[in-house]
Amino acid sequence: MEWLAEYGLFAAKALTALVVVFIILVMVASLRGRQRRGEGVLQVTRLNDQLADMTDRLGQAVLDKPALKALHKSRKQEARARSKGGADRDKVFVLNFNGDIKASALESLRHEVTAVLELATPRDEIVLRLESGGGMVHAYGLAASQLTRVRDAGVPLTICVDKVAASGGYMMACIGDRVLAAPFAMLGSIGVVAQLPNFHRVLKKHDVDYEMLTAGEYKRTLTLFGENTEKGREKFQEDLENIHRLFKQFVSRYRPVLNVDEVATGEVWFGTEALQKALADEIRTSDEYISQRIRQADVFEVHFHRPKKLQDRLSSTMSAALDRLLLTWVSRLYNQRFW
Repeated sequence: MEWLAEYGLFAAKALTALVVVFIILVMVASLRGRQRRGEGVLQVTRLNDQLADMTDRLGQAVLDKPALKALHKSRKQEARARSKGGADRDKVFVLNFNGDIKASALESLRHEVTAVLELATPRDEIVLRLESGGGMVHAYGLAASQLTRVRDAGVPLTICVDKVAASGGYMMACIGDRVLAAPFAMLGSIGVVAQLPNFHRVLKKHDVDYEMLTAGEYKRTLTLFGENTEKGREKFQEDLENIHRLFKQFVSRYRPVLNVDEVATGEVWFGTEALQKALADEIRTSDEYISQRIRQADVFEVHFHRPKKLQDRLSSTMSAALDRLLLTWVSRLYNQRFW
């Protein structure tokens, strides 16, 4: 019993020390987070070096000594050629945009474009790897405006679509001087959609009144809980048609080779079909194109991000853990594998 009491006292002291250390770490992280609030980090990766490192690792595993020696010799020759070229070598800046319905990646894109345009010249190139199925009109309108800054600056802009650039995503893609699409990438969806449920009859059934006061004839056209009128529906449809008209005008401005009336039906086309419809200029993946440019120029991948606060990181970790737990439980329940 005496040993057990001593062990309990030791455990209590150790636990107290751990709690104190944890509190100190949280306070330090919180202070650092407050100091860096609003700041972001611009990460720049030279893809030429990244590819060379991967090739060297693979070569060490699969090549014999003479072949490996020849590879190293060719690397040195390429390095000498680059040093002779110096500042005269062309530069390619690679950006990434993975869009959701709110175009959340816009925050990074606007900083990346601003930074690159400070250095890029008309002899350089900006390559945007774009993946988006579209989303909110105002959000993707602003995202597209960031790319028009590149066009206005006279810097060549190449858009690479490996999976999808639809609706607002294609609004961004059409700004490129060239649009490259993978064979089964989805492009198009030049249209506008809006949908919402209406609970008026449910409320009426349960004798619930819903009041909405507005100033202005068309301040609110369709509502979730009020009784919608035919006049409101007509105005809402008129607004959608107006947005669609502006969408088509925007696409026509930046892609005059496209027959907008033929493709502005809300449909999507896969890579080779998109090429036939002039929605794309070439069938090629972003990996293939960037690998080619690495042999011709200095290629830099640019990414801007804001460090997450401690509570955000903890929340993301907990959310990911719960998702994995739920997926594991469901897979065991149904005896299936989820990929």
